[in-house]
Amino acid sequence: MLQVTTDNRGDWYVLWVCGELDLVTSPRVRQHVHDAVAQGRRRLVLDLSAVRFCDSSGVGVLIAARRLLSSCGGEFRLILPADGGVGAAGATGGVSRTAVSGGAHVNRVLAALGVRRLFAVYADVDDATSGTAEPLSA
Repeated sequence: MLQVTTDNRGDWYVLWVCGELDLVTSPRVRQHVHDAVAQGRRRLVLDLSAVRFCDSSGVGVLIAARRLLSSCGGEFRLILPADGGVGAAGATGGVSRTAVSGGAHVNRVLAALGVRRLFAVYADVDDATSGTAEPLSA
């Protein structure tokens, strides 16, 4: 099961993803990214801190999203906590972002595949959208 909610943070469009990012669910995330770009959004944050599982199709969606935003002069950022915790507690648009084990799995998968360095990764949405914080090191 996968839940995706959206929000605007200044110039940034944020997608909060909760659940499993796999062959069955990753097309929904891909569609959200494509819809955002079609609506003229060029600054996108994908918060994966509540994603418990990610397979190669999920990684493919992340790489394709990065490529799409780059091709239209946009910016693409990921939220991936290193420790598996979730950024902010509470709920946004129905997706609970309380402390669950997630996010760190995606970070480990991207690192194991050698593609983690392709992404601008931040600890939380506030850092990703502030314009002052530096990305986390790969």
